[in-house]
Amino acid sequence: MEYEAVIGMEVHVELDTRSKAFCACSTAFDAEPNTNVCPICLGMPGTLPMLNREMVNLSVAVGLALNCTISRWSKMDRKNYFYPDLAKNYQISQYDLPLCHDGHIDIESEDGIRRIGITRAHMEEDPARNVHGIMGGGSGVDFNRSGVPLLEIVTEPDFRSAQQVYDYLTELKQILLYLGASDCNMEEGSLRAEANISVRPIGSDTLGTKTEIKNVASFTQTMRAVESEIKRQIAVVSEGGSIVQETRGWDADKGVSFSQRLKESAHDYRYFPEPDLVPVVVDEAWEQRVRESLPELPAARRARFRDTYGLSPYDAGVVTASRGMADYFEEVVGAGTDPKKAANWMMVDLQALCTEAKVALESCAVGAANLAAMIALIEDGTISGKIAKDVLATMFETGGDPKTIVEEKGLLQISDSDELTRIVHEVLEANPEQVEQFRAGKDQVKGYLMGQVMKATKGKANPKLVSGMLEEALRG
Repeated sequence: MEYEAVIGMEVHVELDTRSKAFCACSTAFDAEPNTNVCPICLGMPGTLPMLNREMVNLSVAVGLALNCTISRWSKMDRKNYFYPDLAKNYQISQYDLPLCHDGHIDIESEDGIRRIGITRAHMEEDPARNVHGIMGGGSGVDFNRSGVPLLEIVTEPDFRSAQQVYDYLTELKQILLYLGASDCNMEEGSLRAEANISVRPIGSDTLGTKTEIKNVASFTQTMRAVESEIKRQIAVVSEGGSIVQETRGWDADKGVSFSQRLKESAHDYRYFPEPDLVPVVVDEAWEQRVRESLPELPAARRARFRDTYGLSPYDAGVVTASRGMADYFEEVVGAGTDPKKAANWMMVDLQALCTEAKVALESCAVGAANLAAMIALIEDGTISGKIAKDVLATMFETGGDPKTIVEEKGLLQISDSDELTRIVHEVLEANPEQVEQFRAGKDQVKGYLMGQVMKATKGKANPKLVSGMLEEALRG
């Protein structure tokens, strides 16, 4: 019997607000343990929470970007459970009436465009963080994270492969970054992805028993964990065994998941309405204000770059990878640069410099106007493409403008026909064997001779002129 995977995703996103969900404490990540705390986020008896309005604004923005319906009336609930990182012994969350619901997101995946249903996106607070291996092997609790605003985004079980999960997470992260809703830093816990996985015989409409994979450090590892769990479950049911509904961890070094605990059901949490918070009422005017503040989202921008600038789907995807990079590209093109040439210089040479320096392209020292000016110098014959690479490296280091760098370093392209003619003849005289090979029909030898001319001129020769001169001299 053949089986298929059925996968749903839960993504917890820390919202990028300055203060916590229900108090005025800072959300800064790198503060000393237990310094960004107050009686409210420490769960002291008698304290009263107050909902952070910006948390609602960002949640509505994400909901709209995911094509969700925004509830006119929603409420906060208490999710009751006991754990050391939960001082109140309950988490303020949303249960049956979430803020955002019934949305979708389209992803470009292995089988084309695939629509993933968004069941809900609901607000809640983050618990504190358990810290292990301190004080000679002991454990502690850092309450700085307690109360940080979270948005939990829950999908329908619409994924059928680990690759689709990866593509979804990549698209979702890009949307969140475009919105400025979160920094999505998985290393700091700002984005946490959990996969609910089951398998069933192909053709069946009945869902199998699911397991949940938690605490995975990256999208790539999430994909590996999902692939591994699918194989494990198929092996179990193929041998007549049963899947246990449980939460599983992921050992990245061994490439296997492991059982952590039995999976809880909703009734285990004894949800009930939070009595200390009023309902959340987002009227039409509020929703419209948020809608009007939304930026052009990644999918729409990719499509526009393909249609308006004639970029390939791949190129459009790369230059819209971040909102800042897309803005940078449009600044370069806005200065009169050919879109394809702008994309090529950004994606290859400039991105290589940025990767090595570990800096975002849009934040590097090469301003968009200066990149456009450098490309213009190539177009008007002032410098060659080879020299431009050296100019770009200097621009990256100094932030200088390309024209000044070219003049100061004496990098002007040689276009004087008399001088180039002399150099071409010198190269041909020094390479009689290659000349004979060309005249015997080995046209590829011309490339070698071209390289010798460029070497003799230190890359300054105008390649178009040199090519013509070589052709004429060799066939003369």
